[in-house]
Amino acid sequence: MAQYDYDLFVIGAGSGGVRAARLAAMAGAKVGVAESYRVGGTCVIRGCVPKKFMVYASEFAREFELAAGYGWTVGEAHFDWRAFLANKDKEIARISGIYTRNLNNAGVDLILGSASFVDPHTLELTERGKTHTVTAAKILIATGGRPKLPDVPGIEHVITSNEAFNLPRLPKRMVIVGGGYIAVEFACIFHGLGVDVTLIYRGANILRGFDEDVRSHLVDEMNKRGLKVLLSCSHERIEMRPDGVLVSHFGEGLPVEADVVMFATGREPNVEGLGLDKAGVKLNDQGAVAVDDYSRTNVEHIWAVGDVTDRLALTPVAIREAAAFAQTVFYDRPTRFDHGNVPTAVFSQPPIGAVGLTEAEARHQYKQIDIYLTRFRPMRLAFVADDERILMKLVVDRASGRVLGCHIVGHDGPEMIQLAAIAVKAGLTKAQWDDTCALHPTAAEELVTLREPYRPQELVAAE
Repeated sequence: MAQYDYDLFVIGAGSGGVRAARLAAMAGAKVGVAESYRVGGTCVIRGCVPKKFMVYASEFAREFELAAGYGWTVGEAHFDWRAFLANKDKEIARISGIYTRNLNNAGVDLILGSASFVDPHTLELTERGKTHTVTAAKILIATGGRPKLPDVPGIEHVITSNEAFNLPRLPKRMVIVGGGYIAVEFACIFHGLGVDVTLIYRGANILRGFDEDVRSHLVDEMNKRGLKVLLSCSHERIEMRPDGVLVSHFGEGLPVEADVVMFATGREPNVEGLGLDKAGVKLNDQGAVAVDDYSRTNVEHIWAVGDVTDRLALTPVAIREAAAFAQTVFYDRPTRFDHGNVPTAVFSQPPIGAVGLTEAEARHQYKQIDIYLTRFRPMRLAFVADDERILMKLVVDRASGRVLGCHIVGHDGPEMIQLAAIAVKAGLTKAQWDDTCALHPTAAEELVTLREPYRPQELVAAE
């Protein structure tokens, strides 16, 4: 039997790679991990975690306004971007250190450098300018994704989400390009911090793939707050003037001036430089590592998890895929992660929580469905002149009564959807939701008090 330096070698120390490495090491395997940037991956270093800190920071301006309605006298507010960055970086370093400590405590060898295939069992590691090779019986690819930029004249002047976390100063004007959750979240974040933001998207509406009522409701709420959203609009070029101002040109549309232009038009699997061809690992049509239900590639001893596989680009999904891999390979418990009914959130302002099927998806998959929908003014705005509305929507299979999807736009929507996801994942019926006593006074009680199916006026007219 061939002898290898490691039982398992993991390329990438993000959330998925760290989880797989720790579980394999705890099963007695000799494990090595290579990380070319910082331990923690996209989520911890330049993704979910620092972004959520930015969301919190950006929400205070609105909270100060609401406080006045409740009798609070709030003095002149001032936001210190540099102080925020320092506190954010300190916390990110602490969390990254925890990831590193957990790997060390599990007995994993951590190599702070890059890794690429030499052959199916051999990896070349580059650490601090020095190169050496290691061999491994099994290899896991967990290198995540990275921002993808289009070929637009002047694209060299823009930033991506990576740079948005460490801007040297807060701009006065900003153009954010894209309609996905990253673009929408950053548009709301910088708008909340006082930046004059214009969100540009080439499509007819933002957040493709989300429920149509959710998409239109969020745009309405964003417009109410003064955030400019330009739809069906795309860049022809970006011009930098001598004074440093960036001018976005959109064909027949009026040019938009900004201090910073950020593109969030998509991400791609991070496979460059891995030497996958030398290992014989195949990619799919999207340029991601092709895997089966057990995260195994076409090469028997090589697996891949997380965003590099282009399944569901969510940190908890990468962690669950990694755990399933470890259970299958090192604990002799064949495990597949079920990618159905995974809850997701958009930390926009107001935020979105969603799980299960959209109305359009349900109408394609089921003969008849019922929609339960409500829009209402939240109680927390009772004392202020604010027209914000919460949207809640349930998608139900009429034949079985099973709740197929739950969609919320409004304050604490992501917190509510985590618990609603349990019911949707368990296949509970609308009758069982209704049998749950409401918790009053809360916004969430609306989820169990929706009695009559929603009937749009156009549907009534058609009948």
